Amino acid sequence: MDETRRLALPDDVTLTYRRWRAPNNPKRQTLVLLHGLASNHTRWSEFTEQTALRADWDILRPDLRGHGESFTRGPINLEIWCDDLAKLLDAEDTQQVVLTGHSLGAQVALLFAARHPARVAGLVLIDPVHRPALRGWLRLTSHVAPLLRAAVAFLRLLNRLGLRRRQLPLRDLRALDETTRAVLAQSGEAGDIVRRYTSPLADLKYFPTAHYVQELVEVTRPLPPSAEIRAPVLALLSRGVTFTDPGIMRTWIAGFPAAEIVTIDAYHWPITERPVDVRAAIERWCRQR
Repeated sequence: MDETRRLALPDDVTLTYRRWRAPNNPKRQTLVLLHGLASNHTRWSEFTEQTALRADWDILRPDLRGHGESFTRGPINLEIWCDDLAKLLDAEDTQQVVLTGHSLGAQVALLFAARHPARVAGLVLIDPVHRPALRGWLRLTSHVAPLLRAAVAFLRLLNRLGLRRRQLPLRDLRALDETTRAVLAQSGEAGDIVRRYTSPLADLKYFPTAHYVQELVEVTRPLPPSAEIRAPVLALLSRGVTFTDPGIMRTWIAGFPAAEIVTIDAYHWPITERPVDVRAAIERWCRQR
C-alpha cells in the first residue's frame, strides 16, 4: 500500500514522505528515491506506480526539507538533508537501503553514503553534479558561491521581516512530466526540455527564492572523495547532459570502488524523458544486489 507518512522532527519541522510496503518482502529490501533541485516526491510517482520492484521492495519517497509538504523557511543544506534521512530510516526501523537520487538528490545520496556507510547497500546516481566537471552557468554559479550565500542571508532577513509570499502552491511533477513528454513528442525537438526545465521563473512559482538560491550552492559543492564510498554505484548519465563534461564525469565515476555506468538518451531529466529506460536500468541493477 502506498501511503503518506509524516515525521515530526526535533526542530518542529514535519518531514512528509510516501511509503510503499511491498506485499512480499521478508528481507525488508528498501529503495529510497530522492528528488532534485526545487522538486518534490511526485517526480518519482510514475516510477513507483510502474516499477516491478513494487512486488518485493519497500519504496520511500521523501519531500526533502524545504520541498513539497516538508515545508519550512528555515535553513537547508546537504548535511541537514542527510540528518533528516537518517531520522526517517530510524522511524521506519530500516537498517540498510539502496539510495537513488537525481541531480541534487544524488548529492544527498553521496554525502549520506560517506557519513553512514553501514546504512547504504547501493547508490543509484542519476546525473550527479561533480564540481570539477561543471560547465555553463552552473560552473559560473560554483565560482560565485560566497555571493549567493550572502544573497540567501539577505533574503532570509527579508522573510523574517515579513517580506515573503504567504502561500506557495504544491506542484504535481508527475502531471508536468506527462504533459512535457506529449509536447516534445509533437514538436520533435527533444532539446526543448532544457528550456522548459531550467527556467528559474517556472520553479520560483512553487518554491521559496531563498531556498532556490541555497540549492544552487548545495548542488555545486564539492563531494566526498569517491574512494570513501564503499557502496556499489550505478550511474545513469544523460547523453545530452547540459551541465557537466561527459569525459570528466566518466573518469570520476570510474574511481568508485564498484561502479557501473549506463548512458541514457536524455538531457539531464531522464526520469521525465526516458522513464522506461531508467526504470529498466534500476530494476536490473537492484535485482543483482
